[in-house]
Amino acid sequence: MEFVIKISQFLLSLSLLIVLHELGHFIPAKAFKTRVEKFYLFFDVKFSLFKKKIGDTVYGIGWLPLGGYVKIAGMIDESMDTEQMAKEPQPWEFRSKPAWQRLIIMLGGVTVNFLLAILIYIGMSYFYGDKFLPNDNIKDGLLIESTVANNAGLLTGDKILAVDGEKIENFSQVSEKVLFGKEITIERNGNTSTVTLPEDFLAQLIDSKEKRFIDLREPFIVVEVPDTSFNKNAGLIKGDIIIALNDFKTKYADEVRLGLEKFKGEDVQATVIRENEKITLPLKISDESKLGLVYASRSTPKTLEALGYYKYDTKKYGFFESFPVGLKKTKDRMLSYWDQLGAIFTPSTGAYKGVGGFKAIFDIFPNVWSWQAFWGITAFLSIMLGVLNLLPIPALDGGHVVFLLYEMVSGRKPGDKFLEYAQVVGFFILIALVLFANGNDIYKAIFN
Repeated sequence: MEFVIKISQFLLSLSLLIVLHELGHFIPAKAFKTRVEKFYLFFDVKFSLFKKKIGDTVYGIGWLPLGGYVKIAGMIDESMDTEQMAKEPQPWEFRSKPAWQRLIIMLGGVTVNFLLAILIYIGMSYFYGDKFLPNDNIKDGLLIESTVANNAGLLTGDKILAVDGEKIENFSQVSEKVLFGKEITIERNGNTSTVTLPEDFLAQLIDSKEKRFIDLREPFIVVEVPDTSFNKNAGLIKGDIIIALNDFKTKYADEVRLGLEKFKGEDVQATVIRENEKITLPLKISDESKLGLVYASRSTPKTLEALGYYKYDTKKYGFFESFPVGLKKTKDRMLSYWDQLGAIFTPSTGAYKGVGGFKAIFDIFPNVWSWQAFWGITAFLSIMLGVLNLLPIPALDGGHVVFLLYEMVSGRKPGDKFLEYAQVVGFFILIALVLFANGNDIYKAIFN
């Protein structure tokens, strides 16, 4: 059932983005009286799941869910319709239109992508508001158990104050900023210092295959004491929070693990919080530094707030207030994604190792249906699709835009043969990128 929910969200989001992107090309093409021969969701290699011709356009759904397309008459695109291009230009063809009209048609798709992200973020700000954990409310620092991060100089208990001179306002910014940052300003034991990350820090993280990087420190909450546990009769019950082992304070789960190592093989007196009261229970610690029980490795913000570990803030926005908030979120996401692309195209960072394909996108969606999560992911994917399509690669919208700008500035239109060759080169570049990204997914699935 979880798979069905994830795949449903994935396909709905993908379909929405494809249809709206292609609609961004379709509408200005029609407005400039340019014939659109096909409008397809997904690719119709050999056959279609559905198709219907209305006027001059065939609308359809293909069977290969790797994207979609509009086929505009008289345009050199992925269809490589050289037969049509060999004929005399017709007034209703793309190639017969003024350069400025062709430019608007080509920019229509990415324009819709960015507008969609803005509208989603505005809507989410108005309906949901923002719930976040201010960085100042993290009193005891963060959980940093990654060996790569530890070797670079970041330790559990560090408070991350700024990255590359930019102050961290809330917890949600921390991981992403650090991943693509260089100079990390931290506070440790009341002292402020700077940690300089190695250039290949991201590559080291990817190679380490460690799941957790930077996270919140959380309490050690008992979930279950199995019947086979050597602490079965110690008196622990579900919901107990261990806050000390003998005189060793264990406010957080990472401190409990340190205590278990300290007292391994011994009997200890554990201080436990149960329904807001402190009680003491005798516990055994095995020679392997285990308690023989299951504890919660992740707690919800509601639980952490109720226990008094963190205080979250919530901002609500009025209808008109949500507009600048939505615009700012879109701008911040765009800049962040540009930074990520910059790292990916800088080989020395090793960020290219983390590039993922369709499985990576699929994995972003939660196992339960959440409209808030769905719309947030869709907005980000819309920005990602818009930015990627602006890359100056022939066969992408950005490649067509580069040639059109050249034509508008120089007054000379590139020849059809040149555009055909460029399209072929661009197509092979795209295929290589798709194979690389999805190959990374396959490699991680097998070896991680």
